[in-house]
Formats: sequence, structure tokens, C-alpha cells
Amino acid sequence: MISAQAWADARLLWDYHFMHHDPRPCSAAVGLGSHDLGVADVTAELYHRGMAPVIVFTGATSPTTRARMPRGEAVHYRERALQLGVPESAVLLEPRATNTGENIEFSKAVLAEAGIKVSSVLLVSKPYEERRSYGMMRKLWPEVEVVCASTPMGLEEYAGSIGDARIVIDMIVGALQRVLVFPGLGLAIEQDVPATVVAAFERLCVEGFTGRLMPADVAARPGT
Repeated sequence: MISAQAWADARLLWDYHFMHHDPRPCSAAVGLGSHDLGVADVTAELYHRGMAPVIVFTGATSPTTRARMPRGEAVHYRERALQLGVPESAVLLEPRATNTGENIEFSKAVLAEAGIKVSSVLLVSKPYEERRSYGMMRKLWPEVEVVCASTPMGLEEYAGSIGDARIVIDMIVGALQRVLVFPGLGLAIEQDVPATVVAAFERLCVEGFTGRLMPADVAARPGT
């Protein structure tokens, strides 16, 4: 059972992870690979709304996606977008990245190789990865404006779509840890984290929602 306090704390972290950006037209959209095909759905929707003329889907496979997306996250995202009516000519593939830093660096290279000038990026991720991805983009690709987007879901609805609320809360907690520690590792910009959010994070860790935390020795190592 997940306690009422844990749900309340998880909702606080969930809301914090959203950047609350209003979508606006950008030079390109970048869909960050993951287990969640909803990223491809949102990216396709934003393309159809005229928010980006070209899409980069980025991602190889990971232990959590290998069975579900054996051809690679970017490839499966692309296939989904084409099913949703995005023309093949509007989609670029970046199939090698295995982490968010590589997603950003490799997508930047793909766009440059295609001769696309980029002044702004519509960055599409899972809902609880908006803030972490934003912080990393501002550090690793500081010359572009970043507009974040994700599936507009509440925590309970998203947990229901995944089918395991405990795993989702683990992921929310892990994402918050990275917001806290990545700036010190040179991987992201500093962001204000309210004391109430930090307290909620700490309570969830005490309750055992630690499945997606980086080990202490990794979190303290530059270049992680």
C-alpha cells in the first residue's frame, strides 16, 4: 500500500517537474527516447499544430525498453509518428543515445548535419522529466531557447497508464535527485527547488521509493 502522505508528496514532486511552458513555434522538436510512446504522440500532435517543421527522435535501447522497443526507441517513436500522419520527410533519427546528455549532443549534431539552423527547441519528454531535461539542455546547448512539453496527465492517470504506481513514484524521486545533483556534476544548470519539494523528496526516500536513485558514489562523481 502507498500511504496518503506518500501520494501527497509524490503529487508535489510531479507538479514541480512540469515547467509549465506554453507551446510555441520552434526551429525543431526533439523527442527524448524512453519507454513511453506518449512522447511520440505529443511530438506528432505538436508538429500538426505547426509548432516545429522538423522532428528529431533520439534514443537507442535500455534495459527498460529493449523488450518493448527492440528496434530502438527513436525508431519506434518514428514509426508511431508516421502512423499519426507526420510525413517521413519531417522526421530525423538519432538512434545511438543511451542517456539524456547523449540525446542532446547527438540531436544537435543530427540537426547540424541536416543543415537546419536551430535557435529554439521544442523538447518533448515524459512528464516527470521536463525539469531535468530543461536543466540539461540549458547547460549542454545554452545557445538555444528551450520550450518543454509532455503528455498533459495528472500523477494518478499517468501511474494508471504505466500500471505500477510504485515504479512511477520511484522514477519521480529519481528525477528530482538528478535535478538536485546534476548541476554539481556539470550536467545541468542550477534550478530553484522549494524546501517543501526537498522535504517531500526526503520523506519518499525514507518510505523506500529509492529504486531509481543514483548510488551516492555515482552522484558525487563529475562526468556522471
